[in-house]
Amino acid sequence: MGLNDSGAVRSREDLAAYVRALAEESAAPPDSWENVDLPRYLEAASRWIGSMDGWARNQGRELPEQPTWSLLVDILRAACVYE
Repeated sequence: MGLNDSGAVRSREDLAAYVRALAEESAAPPDSWENVDLPRYLEAASRWIGSMDGWARNQGRELPEQPTWSLLVDILRAACVYE
């Protein structure tokens, strides 16, 4: 499972594996990571969640009433780079 493939995350176990891989990546984040410490990462996640309606519209998607495993991955990945 690639870290950019949210569609591959379909279960709790998949999400756990994704978070482990993300944690490993965060130990030496690539230059593309905007938010390299936990407070900045969590703040970015919060802001992205607050504005994800626009993201969904741009993707031609509707946000589900209940988040899916893959939507959680989208949130975690977006927090790496969201300003």
